[in-house]
Amino acid sequence: MYSAEPLSHFVEQYLDYLYETHPTGAAFEGVHQFDDLLEDPSRGALEGQARELGGLARRLAAIGKSGLTSTERIEREMLDANIRARIFELEKVRSWERNPQRHAELLATSLAAQALFPYASIEERARRILSKLRQAPRLIEAARNTIQDPPGIFVKEGRSSLDGVAQFIERDLPRALAELDEMHLLSDLADASTEAVAAIRSYADHLRDDVAPSAKGSFRLGRKAFDEKLALEEGITLGADRLLAIAERELHETQEEFRKQAGKFGGGVADALDKVKQNHPSDDALVTTAEEQVRELAAFVERKGLLSVPGAEAPVVAPTPPFFRWTFASLWTPGVFEAKPLPTYYYLTGVDPAWSAERQEQHLRDFHTGALWAISMRETSPGHFLHHQHVRRIESTVRRSGMLASIGFIEGWAHYGEQLMIEAGFGRKDDRVKLGQLAEALIRLARLVVGIRLHAEDMSVEQGVRFFRDEAYMEEGSARREAERGTFDPGYVVYSAGKLMLLKLRADYEARHQAKFSLKAFHDRLLGNGALPFWMHRRLMLGDHAGPALA
Repeated sequence: MYSAEPLSHFVEQYLDYLYETHPTGAAFEGVHQFDDLLEDPSRGALEGQARELGGLARRLAAIGKSGLTSTERIEREMLDANIRARIFELEKVRSWERNPQRHAELLATSLAAQALFPYASIEERARRILSKLRQAPRLIEAARNTIQDPPGIFVKEGRSSLDGVAQFIERDLPRALAELDEMHLLSDLADASTEAVAAIRSYADHLRDDVAPSAKGSFRLGRKAFDEKLALEEGITLGADRLLAIAERELHETQEEFRKQAGKFGGGVADALDKVKQNHPSDDALVTTAEEQVRELAAFVERKGLLSVPGAEAPVVAPTPPFFRWTFASLWTPGVFEAKPLPTYYYLTGVDPAWSAERQEQHLRDFHTGALWAISMRETSPGHFLHHQHVRRIESTVRRSGMLASIGFIEGWAHYGEQLMIEAGFGRKDDRVKLGQLAEALIRLARLVVGIRLHAEDMSVEQGVRFFRDEAYMEEGSARREAERGTFDPGYVVYSAGKLMLLKLRADYEARHQAKFSLKAFHDRLLGNGALPFWMHRRLMLGDHAGPALA
């Protein structure tokens, strides 16, 4: 017997549940009723969430298909996959009891959401920051009590992230709250910050002294879990072996194209890269260079009519905050449900003064002119920034919410945007631009190969470092950062997988519409669907018999 519960009511209830249990995610959505709370990462709370999600899955299953529109039936399937993916993470992957970095990042992003986005007065946001700081020792204690047999690499990254969080609280929060003049509140913030930092540093010492020496856990998901994760989260059901074969094929084809482009600079790949990488901004000029690129890219997209360009303020380009420095570049966007326009931040990770001069130079070489153009394309126009502006215009709550979004689509669109710009003729007179786009493509294809081999085979981190260095032509330090990231972020395989699925969808859609096909109309319809898994985009745009997303 089917339930009489409307799907819209279930969606509302499910999102309310997600917002309450994931207040940081809610804040990034622009939903602020839980902003004074931190997540509860204790074992009891997370095991309770798994049971509650099971109940929600049963409620959804009870909603019959017969009374739903064709679009609602597809949305119902997506909701079911989202719930099952969350249960799988909690019960099978169990990152919450293996990776201390998650707790550090959770605290940092929760605080950053209040510090960076001025959705309310400085006084109101400061009070919410105070509440979170007072809860920080509880979150840290939960980490102490739940982390069991972590891999050594997770301990290393966790300690680094915890140090970044402590720096953020000590240095960045006071700067973010510089306009606050309520003395009692400032005093309370100082006291709470001191207690929070003490708890964080104590836990970091515990990881170093007590956990690291015996940290022998495996970072691998294993083939079965890896396949199931991709199937639940992205609808990719090919299996690791087939996906790896596709990845290696694309890698080899892109390497050949890269070698041809490198030949325009004279000599082999190594010589060409060395020439190109010598042309990079200084650490001091990294932000200003990117600012100029952002303006030029936006003008090109609009002039070429690649997709509709909703009016919005350009992103604020700034150095990456300390707690998020494991990323190379990133975009922080205000929530899609924010009541008023707020700034978007485009972050670039410059050098660490503590690094050796050699490592600093290696890092900046990866920001060479061509690569930086590709990064700015991905993060701003036509990538994440423009995608976000389209999502803000979607009426459907299901398809607008980031809590239900597909990472494969989000990152796939951004990565596709780099290639789209080259196809449209951007940088035609500067060979470095295409070389940079191809270099970024190689890195993401290497992620796909390495991610599969790390988690579904027996590749070591050191072998991963060599692969990024030898096959994607990366500098040693950057290659290590990419390989290490793959251990705790297996989802980074979806960057290339998403791009490949988008290109296949575009080809299939164009074949269906032939002479009536319009690239701009295709992009606008695609982005107007929301950040859905590609199987759902295919159903919406090609019908129920749309065929596989990747083959």
